[in-house]
Amino acid sequence: MIQKRCFILTIMVLCASVLSAQTEPDTCYWTGKGLFSVNLSQVSLTNWAAGGENTVGFDVLMNYSLDYKKDKTIWQNRLEMNYGMNDMETSGTRKTNDKLYFSSTYGYEIAKNLYLSSLLTFETQFDEGFNYSTNPYTLISKFMSPGYLTVGLGLTWTPKPWFKATYTPATWRGTFVTDDELSAQGAFGVDPGEHLYSAFGSNLKMEYEQEIMENIKLYSRLELFSDYLDEPKNVDVKWDVQITMAVNKWFSTNISTNLIYDNDIKMLQDDGTKGPRTQFKEALAVGFKFDF
Repeated sequence: MIQKRCFILTIMVLCASVLSAQTEPDTCYWTGKGLFSVNLSQVSLTNWAAGGENTVGFDVLMNYSLDYKKDKTIWQNRLEMNYGMNDMETSGTRKTNDKLYFSSTYGYEIAKNLYLSSLLTFETQFDEGFNYSTNPYTLISKFMSPGYLTVGLGLTWTPKPWFKATYTPATWRGTFVTDDELSAQGAFGVDPGEHLYSAFGSNLKMEYEQEIMENIKLYSRLELFSDYLDEPKNVDVKWDVQITMAVNKWFSTNISTNLIYDNDIKMLQDDGTKGPRTQFKEALAVGFKFDF
């Protein structure tokens, strides 16, 4: 397990190193920018009357965008990687953040700021996830369990440099559960024993990215998906927000939130039954940052 986590961190560091080492192309068609951040936390208690326990934690974040624009053609790409762990004296080591996301949009301009486009997104996680309320702990997720692949055709609208929206009325979304144990449970909407759940519908992705105040950058991405073939009124929602507040060139405070509603993910309800629920995660971190 330790070797696996070291491998994950090594991959993230190597990706940041390779991308930051890229030289500027001879033309101005490509625009790339990225952020690499390492955040550490530590609490040490000795004879502390108020209680508590010793804790050590870290969080590594890397975002990179690479866009191409020439004449009437655009190609916009974004990569997000996030991994965090927390080690508590009594509870042991637990995962706090785990994300691997890639998005690519290719378009051809048919009117001012309007492009006929294709969309591809992929999302999963690096490491295993557990339900810590059970004894022993229960595996509930891992790499490609779930994994989400979305492919669609439609239109991209870019009215401002800081806003873009892509609507694909013809969209296939595949939910992968490659782990046999989770597949047998029918996790994440797949039929028990199956490894893929296919959906066909419409997808809307909106992105906002701007420096809203001096040294404060905001990135927000909202994705809405409706399955034509299975309860189209139940719209799946994924909303990610990332705020970076730079203290100086090398240090920053990062705030991220993730909101998910997926009708196919059944969770335990208060009455003991299983059904879809709104999921929300918030993370605040302070540490070293490197822009490239």
